[in-house]
Amino acid sequence: MDSSGYVTLTRQSGLLREMQVVANNIANAATTGFRQEGMIFSEYVSSVRDGPSLSMGQGNVRNTSLEQGALTQTGGTFDFAIEGDGYFLVETPGGERLTRAGSFTVNGEGDLVTQDGHRVLDAGGAPVFIPPDVGPIAVAPDGTVSAGGGLIGQIGLVSPVDPREMVRQSGVMFEADEGFEPAENARIMQGFVEASNVDSIGQLARMIEIQRAYEMGQSFLDSEDERVRRAMDAMMKSQ
Repeated sequence: MDSSGYVTLTRQSGLLREMQVVANNIANAATTGFRQEGMIFSEYVSSVRDGPSLSMGQGNVRNTSLEQGALTQTGGTFDFAIEGDGYFLVETPGGERLTRAGSFTVNGEGDLVTQDGHRVLDAGGAPVFIPPDVGPIAVAPDGTVSAGGGLIGQIGLVSPVDPREMVRQSGVMFEADEGFEPAENARIMQGFVEASNVDSIGQLARMIEIQRAYEMGQSFLDSEDERVRRAMDAMMKSQ
């Protein structure tokens, strides 16, 4: 295969990965707390024997949008949204994770948990316990949980030390590789949840652009294949 074929194939593989990212964004447009992803393309330069270097595009890095999604009022006692740059701290089998999905519930042991059953933690890493048969639960903007006028706990609000180093572990869970610290510019709103920040119309438009770009690349590869076949046939006939 000549260099033009390699260049086109690297472009095609990057477009395929971006299509998968965009399709996942669209599929999670209605997922509470979901963060839209994008693909970052970079240049890869390879040396070529007895010729100029070969420049190819690679799409291997995903970029997560940290823009806040719309806040929707639900009135649920254990529905929480974060206004600002903070995250809820959650305990999972793989370790502590950060999430913006604040649709919680209380399990049989009285622990505040996510929809997947992961325990919600306070800023110190301890589970948030909701005693049974208490009065109406109220949560202050700083995460303080009270019932009947008495303090019963505090939901942790944290921020990653370096948001760019967060690694997505599942749809709405992130691991903070560089660690996290108490969030300063964030507050909890009880009775609300945060919608995904997916720009559905923009993502649909991008999907069409990717499809057209992929079809153009495929057309070029088909044309190159036909050209090579004709050249080989001509060489065979001339012998």
